[in-house]
Amino acid sequence: MNYVKLGNTGLDVSPICLGAMSFGTAENWVHNPWALNEEESRTIIKRALELGVNFFDTANVYAYGVSEEILGRALNDFANRDEVVIATKVHGRMHDGPNGGGLSRKHIMQQIDASLRRLGADYVDLYIIHRWDYDTPIEETLAALHDVVTAGKARYIGASAMYAFQFQKALYAAEKHGWTRFVSMQNHMNLLYREEEREMLPLCLEEGIAVTPYSPLASGRVARPWSATTTRLEADPIAKRKYDATADADRWVVERVGEMAGQHGVSMAQVALAWLLQKNPVVAPVIGATKLAHLESAVGALSVRLTAEDVAYLEEPYVPHPIVGLIPYGGQ
Repeated sequence: MNYVKLGNTGLDVSPICLGAMSFGTAENWVHNPWALNEEESRTIIKRALELGVNFFDTANVYAYGVSEEILGRALNDFANRDEVVIATKVHGRMHDGPNGGGLSRKHIMQQIDASLRRLGADYVDLYIIHRWDYDTPIEETLAALHDVVTAGKARYIGASAMYAFQFQKALYAAEKHGWTRFVSMQNHMNLLYREEEREMLPLCLEEGIAVTPYSPLASGRVARPWSATTTRLEADPIAKRKYDATADADRWVVERVGEMAGQHGVSMAQVALAWLLQKNPVVAPVIGATKLAHLESAVGALSVRLTAEDVAYLEEPYVPHPIVGLIPYGGQ
């Protein structure tokens, strides 16, 4: 494994990040009927470590904390804590009633401690705000995150899924007040959804921000022939909201991915990841894996090289898509 720096930091991460949204049984994770139990999850985590993956991403809201618990126990059993990089996120609603979600100082301070307890860790390497909070001033959020870092509970902070103007506002506020600066952006990006190329990627490139895209395979849609179906394809309500409305246009992209996979003698998933990895400043796509083959295929994508002509051919059928994956401007 050839490790890379996380943006403009000295932190070494694998260019594949293992996402933990699939960890935690369906009883805990009602949106994920394909979710894995702890034994199955540990098998994938252990194999990731064997393959050289040292970057792991979870969130407090994944299975309402069960994902963090499973990941934490596995890494404590299988890994050297000094070598692995653990990211978790905050924003989602963790309980009913007031102060159960968002990015207020109260919620952040409560949730970082809860996440550390579940992970069985003294600190996380990367603490990510999961979405933009329209009901809390960004200055309050940044001051709280700065205190989390100063207290040694997180080494770096990152952001996810927002408009470029919001991210720029946060970067400016941090610089103005001397607070800890975001070092990463985890955004929605893949061959079927490229709207981030318009503003967010240029901003991150200019600011030295590492991009760690989620849903790099469009919930599996670019990893298999168009006619194929899976349990997730039929049952995932979040993925349906993201991609069903543009299916007619997306089909032509998927067919080209299949054609390119045949030409290179690799899987469709590997072509899709290879395309994403050549996008600057993408550092490490966050991949989900419910089978060992998914993980091994993702790591194998690191050796796939696409020519400029290949990239242009894959991109040519794309048409503009509605913005999805973030909270719309105004919070509605």
